[in-house]
Amino acid sequence: MNHDTDRSIAYFSMEIALESSMPTYSGGLGALAGDTIRSAADLRVPMVGVCLLYRKGYFFQTLQQDGQQLEQPTEWVVENFLTKTPGKVSVMIEGRQVFIEAWRYEAVSRKGFTIPVYFLDTDLAENSDEDRKLTYHLYGGDSKYRLCQEIVLGIGGVKMLRALGYSHINTFHMNEGHASLLTVELLDESCKEAGRTDINQQDIEKVRKMCVFTTHTPVPAGHDQFPLSLVEQVLGRHSIFEMKNIFCHEGNLNMTYLALNLSDYVNGVAKKHGEISRLMFASHTIDAITNGVYAPYWVSQPFQTLFDRYIPNWREDNFAFRYALNIPTGEVWDAHLKAKKQLFDFITQETNIALDIHTFTIGFGRRSATYKRGDLLFRNPERLRRIVKEGGKIQVIYAGKAHPKDQEGKALIQRIFHAMHDLKDDIKIVYLENYDLKLARLMTSGSDIWLNTPRPPMEASGTSGMKAALNGVPSLSILDGWWIEGCIEGVTGWSIGHSHEDYPYDPDQHDFTKIDDEDADSLYNKLEGAVIPLYYENRDEFIHIMLNSIALNGSFFNTHRMVQQYMLNAYLRFRAMGRFE
Repeated sequence: MNHDTDRSIAYFSMEIALESSMPTYSGGLGALAGDTIRSAADLRVPMVGVCLLYRKGYFFQTLQQDGQQLEQPTEWVVENFLTKTPGKVSVMIEGRQVFIEAWRYEAVSRKGFTIPVYFLDTDLAENSDEDRKLTYHLYGGDSKYRLCQEIVLGIGGVKMLRALGYSHINTFHMNEGHASLLTVELLDESCKEAGRTDINQQDIEKVRKMCVFTTHTPVPAGHDQFPLSLVEQVLGRHSIFEMKNIFCHEGNLNMTYLALNLSDYVNGVAKKHGEISRLMFASHTIDAITNGVYAPYWVSQPFQTLFDRYIPNWREDNFAFRYALNIPTGEVWDAHLKAKKQLFDFITQETNIALDIHTFTIGFGRRSATYKRGDLLFRNPERLRRIVKEGGKIQVIYAGKAHPKDQEGKALIQRIFHAMHDLKDDIKIVYLENYDLKLARLMTSGSDIWLNTPRPPMEASGTSGMKAALNGVPSLSILDGWWIEGCIEGVTGWSIGHSHEDYPYDPDQHDFTKIDDEDADSLYNKLEGAVIPLYYENRDEFIHIMLNSIALNGSFFNTHRMVQQYMLNAYLRFRAMGRFE
C-alpha cells in the first residue's frame, strides 16, 4: 500500500503530457492534463491521476519536401520515466480476461508534495498478442480498438486504484468522455456493496454525486460513440444497457452522454464553450471553467530570470504577474531576444535554415485540422506580398501534426508547403517537424506574435496563446475560445474577424467561403494597419503590449487559478453539500 492512498480525487485522462520525451500525449488535451497535475501538486490537492501507457506513443512525424506527412511509432524506454507497481487487475473484453499493470510517475512540487500518476499497461505475457497491443497507440486503430482502450482506462483504472489501496476517493474527474466507462465500474461497486446484481436509481444517484465531467469538444462528431452491437460484443451484456436514457443517444453508446448523465458537475473549458455546450446538450446544466497553463513549465528561462528579479514569488502566486507592468521595457526586450535566439538556434540546428532575429516573426503551432485554418494567412498571397513590401519583412514558423487518418489535415500541411515555395522570394516560412512539448515551449516564447485562426465557434478553449502570453508574446487571434476573454484590443493583443456573437452556432454549416474570405481580410488589415507598424516603428508601445499580456493574461489564464476553481466549484462543493465527510 502506498503512503499517499488517502487521496480523495481521481483525475482520468486519455492523454497526459508530463515530459516532452514521454509520448503519452498528442496535443492540447494532454498538455492541459499535465499542467493540471503540476498545479495540483503545487496546491497540495489530494489527487491521483490515471492514463494509458502508449508504448508506441502517438506518432513521430516527418515531412517530405512537398509537405507529405509520414508517421512512425515513437520509441521510448518506459523504465527511464516510470516505475512499475506491484499487482495486477483484469477487465473482461469479448468474454476474456485482459490483465493490466500500472506504471507510476510522480509529479513533485517545489515543496515536495507528490501527485502520483498511474499509466495502465496491457503488454503482459498473460494477454494475447491482440490484447497486449491495446496500450500501444494513442488515438490509433479502429472503433473496436478505441472502445477496448476506454474499457481499460475507465473500468480498469478504477479497479487499479482500488487494488493499489486508494479507498478514500470520493471524486472522479473525467477529462473528456474517454474515461466515461469508469461510471460503469462505480455502479457495479455500488450494487455489490448493497448486495444486489442489478443497477437501480439509488446506485445512479450515488455515482452521480461522485463524478465530475469536463467536456472539450464543441463539435457533435467529435464525441466518442459506439454501435450497441459492438458494445455488446466487446463489453458483454450489462444491466446498464436496460437504462438507455443513461448511456444511449441515437442508438449508440455515447461516451459524452454517459458522462453527462452520471456527473453531478459538468463544465466547458471557456465561457463561450460553456454556452455552446449548453446549446448542444440543452437538458443538462453545464458550467464553464476557462482553461489555463502551468506557468513554471511554460515560462522560458530568460523570462524566469527576469521574473525572479522583479516578481520573486511568481511561481507560487501566479496572480503576482500583474506586477509585470513595473518591469523595465529594455529588460523585457532583452529577455525576449534571448528566447527568440533559443528558438532560432534550434531551427538552424534542425533544418539548416537561418532566420533573422530582427525580423517580425509569426508563430503558429497546433494540430493540423481544417477548422484551425493554418493556411488562412496565405488566402490572398498577392496582398500578403504587398503588406511585406510596404510594411516590413515577416517570417513565419509553423508546427503541427495531422492525425494519421485525417487526410484533409494532411492536405492542409501540403498547402502550407506550397505557399512556402510560392512565397520563398518574399517571406521566409519554416514548418518544423514533430511538434511536442519542447518545441511548443520554444515557439510560444520565441515568436513575436502568436497567430490563431480557428473557424468559430469550433475552438473550445485553446491554450497555446496563454503560454505565449506568459512570455510576453501577444496573440493575433480569431475571437473564439479563451481569446474572447483575454483580448483587449490593442492592449493585450489583437482580434481577427467579427465579434464572437456574429458567429452563430450551426453544426450543419459546410460552406465557409464567405467567412474565410472575411477573416483573411481582417487578418491582413490587422497586420498591415496595426501589428507590423507597431513592431517596426513604435517598439516601446509594442513592449507595453507584451507587458500587458503577462500582467493581464498571464495572471489569470493559468492552471493555479483553474485548479482553484475546480476545487471550489466541483470538488469541495460535494463536502459543502454534506455528501462527503
